[in-house]
Amino acid sequence: MPEPMEEQWLRDRLAARGGSGLRSDVAIALSLGLDPADGPRLGRPASEGTRAAAVLVPLVRRDDGLRVMLTRRTDHLHHHAGQISFPGGRLEDEDDGPVACALRETVEETGLDPRHVTVLGLLDEYVTVTGFRVTPVVGLVQPPFTLLPDPFEVAEVFEVPLAFLLDPRNHQKVARTVNGKPRPYYAIPYESYYIWGATAGMLMNLYNVLRD
Repeated sequence: MPEPMEEQWLRDRLAARGGSGLRSDVAIALSLGLDPADGPRLGRPASEGTRAAAVLVPLVRRDDGLRVMLTRRTDHLHHHAGQISFPGGRLEDEDDGPVACALRETVEETGLDPRHVTVLGLLDEYVTVTGFRVTPVVGLVQPPFTLLPDPFEVAEVFEVPLAFLLDPRNHQKVARTVNGKPRPYYAIPYESYYIWGATAGMLMNLYNVLRD
């Protein structure tokens, strides 16, 4: 990534490579070898039944390079309890589109002030097996900033070097049974964190946008 043109380079890549990603948990599972006949067994939601949502993909400027901010959700939540995720949630009536939703949810979950975030563009919309149609909003985050995580939703906020996430040697293809259903998926373990599912899928789409 050309450092002097970092922000513009990221904008250009996001604009030029839209549509290059796999747009759902099911699409990723099929790409990893799931029998197409088993696709619906993953719980593929009908398009008209999905709920619009948005997440922020926060790229934090650090002295050693860009880092991706992620959260570990608390164990009692109804959706994706205990999992690693981007800050975000469903669109509310007062949200003026996915960018507004992603920024609002990020404030609510982590306390990150939107004044520190420069929105660069969007990744491909992503449909989860739990029925959310998610728009990932990529933002460049400028320190210093203060976080105040919501203890009800967020157990922890942490950062992963972007270079680690973009290294294909760290991308694992996992085949296992989840809730009695076949589920191949990507995983990107980092230290004590196990990044998988929709979050890993969206990170793989980010990889497809930023890789050479």
